Amino acid sequence: MREILGYINKFESFGAVDGPGVRYIIFLNGCKMRCAFCHNPETWAEHQGEQYTADQVLEKALRYKPYWKKDGGITVSGGEPLLQIDFVLDLFKKAKAKGITTCLDTAGQPFTHEEPFYSKWKELMSVTDTVMLDIKNIDPEEHKKLTGVPNDNILLMAKEISDMGVKIWIRHVLVPGGSDNDELLHRTREFIDTLKTVERVEVLPYHSLGVPKYAELGIPYRLEGVESPTPERIKNAKEILGAN
Repeated sequence: MREILGYINKFESFGAVDGPGVRYIIFLNGCKMRCAFCHNPETWAEHQGEQYTADQVLEKALRYKPYWKKDGGITVSGGEPLLQIDFVLDLFKKAKAKGITTCLDTAGQPFTHEEPFYSKWKELMSVTDTVMLDIKNIDPEEHKKLTGVPNDNILLMAKEISDMGVKIWIRHVLVPGGSDNDELLHRTREFIDTLKTVERVEVLPYHSLGVPKYAELGIPYRLEGVESPTPERIKNAKEILGAN
């Protein structure tokens, strides 16, 4: 049987903010979103990067298992890992067979009820311990302006994850002039309140550290001149969202 290969951008050995505990992070290539604040545009291209099988990835990850203790494990991030759902499913099934906890860091853009994706996604959720879900913007039009894609399928996916009993961590990037808006923040909190399995909410202040990458890649940067949110606005957003 032919091995499933994943296109991988990079690995990180000691992730402390990418799921519970200390985690080994696998960053996959490929993303159809074009978020104005993305600081990893080098991960957008699909079918690029180094190719690995799930067994090869786990061999690398298991070298660090002594550091994971009870809560740690592996996290698959991106790019958008759901664009490589066959690889992630193979990786997570093999990880669970070895007693490794699994975390999926996703923005949910590829989610659909169409087959064969939906059946694969349901099987993936059965071997996923935690989903870290980025909610870019709660408003459909603002979301499309910010990312280039709608958000209805993303919010639907969040509800289904919750109904399946899978733990969710919500991440929300706070962008001055965009998502840093009290009305939008309250609407986001109202949506989060409809989910039953949210364990953590994080506010990620916008930063411009990825700007040099855009220049290197020849991509226009759409948030030129936008400053990071003030400490007061960060505190305000955390209070509204009930963030950790």
